[in-house]
Amino acid sequence: MSRAWLFPIVIAFLAASIIAVLGATITEIGPWYHGLVQPRWAPPDAAYGVAWTAIYALSALAGVAGWLAAANWREREWLLGMFALNGFLNILWSLLFFRLHRPDWAMIESIALWLSVAALIVLIWRRSMGGAVLLLPYLMWVTFAGYLNMTIVHLNGPFP
Repeated sequence: MSRAWLFPIVIAFLAASIIAVLGATITEIGPWYHGLVQPRWAPPDAAYGVAWTAIYALSALAGVAGWLAAANWREREWLLGMFALNGFLNILWSLLFFRLHRPDWAMIESIALWLSVAALIVLIWRRSMGGAVLLLPYLMWVTFAGYLNMTIVHLNGPFP
């Protein structure tokens, strides 16, 4: 494996791992969460870990593809910045929903999270269609999670 591949792979998987650990640390599945009325179609708790693991792995691969396909350092800086923003928004959603117990705020924030994933897809698509396609499951998951979030707000709101 050449050194050109090694740096983005290490950085992408390290960043994805850090965001995953931070998100998991913030996420409290406890009495408050289990007390929320959930729609019948909500996935079981175990499904979330599987889904997020796949999403983080695919996102890291998309980041590597985007990095390697970038024409110059400016494009790479934009890519890193967009992934950093997306990671921040990902963690912020968990903070709002699980720690602050504000699914209503998390629902609004999920729009920004969705837009950040869509922006990453557009940014990477310019240079690597394959890399962009790797982010489509993430966009679909955030779409589904946003709808689930909205349904939880509808079934349980208003929140203090």
